[in-house]
Amino acid sequence: MPSNKSVSDAPITQFINCRILRDHQLQREDLWVREGRILDPEKLFFDEHGYADNCVDCEGSIIAPGFIDVQINGGYGIDFSQASEDVSKGISFVAKRILEHGVTSFCPTLVTSPPVVYHKVTSPVLPQVKVHNGGQHGAGVLGFHLEGPFISVEKKGAHPEQYLRTFRSGGIEDLMEAYGSLDNVAMVTLAPELASSQSVVRELCQRGITVSLGHSVANLSQAEEAVQNGASFITHLFNAMLPFHHRDPGIVGLLTSDQVPAGRTVYYGMIADGIHTNPAALRIAHRAHPSGLVLVTDAITAMGLPPGRHTLGQQVIEIQGLHAYVAGTKTLSGSIATMDMCVRHFKQASGCSVEEALEAASLHPAQLLGISHKKGNLDYGSDADLVIIDDALNVRATYINGEEVWRKEP
Repeated sequence: MPSNKSVSDAPITQFINCRILRDHQLQREDLWVREGRILDPEKLFFDEHGYADNCVDCEGSIIAPGFIDVQINGGYGIDFSQASEDVSKGISFVAKRILEHGVTSFCPTLVTSPPVVYHKVTSPVLPQVKVHNGGQHGAGVLGFHLEGPFISVEKKGAHPEQYLRTFRSGGIEDLMEAYGSLDNVAMVTLAPELASSQSVVRELCQRGITVSLGHSVANLSQAEEAVQNGASFITHLFNAMLPFHHRDPGIVGLLTSDQVPAGRTVYYGMIADGIHTNPAALRIAHRAHPSGLVLVTDAITAMGLPPGRHTLGQQVIEIQGLHAYVAGTKTLSGSIATMDMCVRHFKQASGCSVEEALEAASLHPAQLLGISHKKGNLDYGSDADLVIIDDALNVRATYINGEEVWRKEP
């Protein structure tokens, strides 16, 4: 029987016995969902005289917005930076597996690769994957995060030096030559000290693509100029950049810079896996600029796999315990952390509130990507991408568009 003939025949789901994260605090309220969106119960009751068709008892759990991972290189044996005949199949496989970690949307991330991987072969990566919503098939794809090849040789990290590029033609032509197209691209990480990089930052931002600064030896003024030109993110803060120095704090100085345009926020990625960043450094960043912290996994092929040798783009990676190294070196190359693990570690290491830990994995990445009008929060009208978690921040169930897509076995 339809719930509200006057408005919609779609069934209404009511989540009860829960605390929902709304307006930066946990509130004891029910959550109402219809047609994949969060409903205003007052309008439902008084304007439509509606009622719930389905009821979900959350047994005292927390409901938070679904997690959004803007930097994930692969997992479960899949490497997004490897060209194959069915790249989308691999991305779909990871998209399905990360539901159990509360991730409802993500940006598949490509590390520095030769042009053949991006677009110049019969089975390149970029043209095979389109932005799409999540569902029973897995987490939604928000667009690619292209990390490199326009980065610093000195701070290349695990990126293969032979494929690094500069802006030889002076701008967007170089991007097109490298990537082939900017369709379905959500974010590009580049080094702002490279010649002609500032015009590239402006062009990318005009196209609605988020620009991130990283793998860079930029000084603070170069980083500030990039932000004034539209850059809004820092790729894995502290890693692959000049260390903080009191006379020139470099990219790290953006967290407290007075040169950030009014009304703008600089966000920064933090790999809170207990390995990439010392807890004291994590606390410094969070206390200096809490509203900009975005948890990222930077997960690689080996997430979810046993120790051993795996690939990351063109490199061989060795997993030793919780560390992922470029084989034969002590260079860290992404993590094997999951997003729920990062949320738990961030709360424990920083001493932040539950609300802050959850928003660093949901609201902040949505704001960064300019999609907080529909994702990253539980506001009325937003997409009903939800994660149900217990007080220890363990994921119990994941919902996309109001439909259950994963639940922990009892």
